[in-house]
Amino acid sequence: MSLKLADDQRFALMKFRRSVQDILQPHHDDYFLLRWLRARKWDPTAAEKMLRDSLEWRKQWDADNLDNLIIPEVINNYLPYGQSGFDKDGAPVIIVPFAGLDMYGALHVITQKEFVKVMIKLIESYLNLAREQSKQYGPIANQVTVIFDMEGFNLKQYLWKPAGELIINFIQMYEANYPEILKMCFIINAPRVFAFAFSIVKRFMDDYTLSKMHIYKAEPIKWQAAILKLVPKDQLPVHFGGILTDPDGNPRYTTKICQGGKIPKELYTNKIDKPNEDYTTVVVRKGGKLEFDISAPEVGSILSWEFRSEGHDIKFGILKKDVSNGTKTEVIPIRRVSSHQCDEVGVITCETPTTYSVVFDNTYSILRNKKVHYSIRMSPPAPYITTKTDINCN
Repeated sequence: MSLKLADDQRFALMKFRRSVQDILQPHHDDYFLLRWLRARKWDPTAAEKMLRDSLEWRKQWDADNLDNLIIPEVINNYLPYGQSGFDKDGAPVIIVPFAGLDMYGALHVITQKEFVKVMIKLIESYLNLAREQSKQYGPIANQVTVIFDMEGFNLKQYLWKPAGELIINFIQMYEANYPEILKMCFIINAPRVFAFAFSIVKRFMDDYTLSKMHIYKAEPIKWQAAILKLVPKDQLPVHFGGILTDPDGNPRYTTKICQGGKIPKELYTNKIDKPNEDYTTVVVRKGGKLEFDISAPEVGSILSWEFRSEGHDIKFGILKKDVSNGTKTEVIPIRRVSSHQCDEVGVITCETPTTYSVVFDNTYSILRNKKVHYSIRMSPPAPYITTKTDINCN
């Protein structure tokens, strides 16, 4: 095996290989070891700890024996992903229509732990495929190319704490246990609000992962040209600039790429209990209302909310104060919401520095008090996304 390494890198590889000799498996060749070394900036001691920690993690999650894990049918039918083919170097091409991911519904069908196992199973299956491809095409095929289609992306569901936490857990799991398996990641059709979401999750990614990410807004000419430099047309759906379609002509190639979608509530099996320590609990008296102010100090500040009521609905809305005359106008119209049936979550970008009023209105109810659990947050403006990559998300 011929590796182009500097003398100090070759020495680090030799030292690393000796230190982990007791845990190496047949498929753990030098290219495998180099992934961990690069992830730890060629520090053999740090790479050894990372690898040993990961192998222990694999035991805890039984990652080597998930081939027989049966993914619940409802999850299998609504999880948006699929393989369209292979790139020009033989690496698998995975497509994720991300807006079709219903985290709220999924977590009412399976637990967070079960969801993690599903993700491990999928990652492992694609890595096994990439490993097989590398036998024919060489190490360059032993990675994966991923296309995240953010068309229709809505930040709303990720403001729900269990969903947001699980996404962060996925990223941390990936970074700790799958270093340098990403060949290229195209994030396309990214809306402006994606900048806010990415500014949060990028904190949990290392430089290598960020360097592989190329983000484009909804400009198909640009992102199709970029993708087609790496992926042949006969390995891509028409929707992404290729030639693949379903038998009925569907350009999204849905026979291979599941589009996801909302999981029907009648299929829910799990009850997720809340509130937790991050929530404020109030009782809005019958015939009364609760109104409080929250300040947006900067243009572009992000006002987000999540709440639910017990037993019955309640009116909710958000008002904005005019700094010139003190009048208030509705930003989110005050209306009845069925927050007793599912969490009400939302987000707005504040266009001017001002004060907003959050309103829980129970004036229409003369018989019942309403208990509400809420979390209202004002976050600083999302910074312009900058990494070492070709990012285009204005």
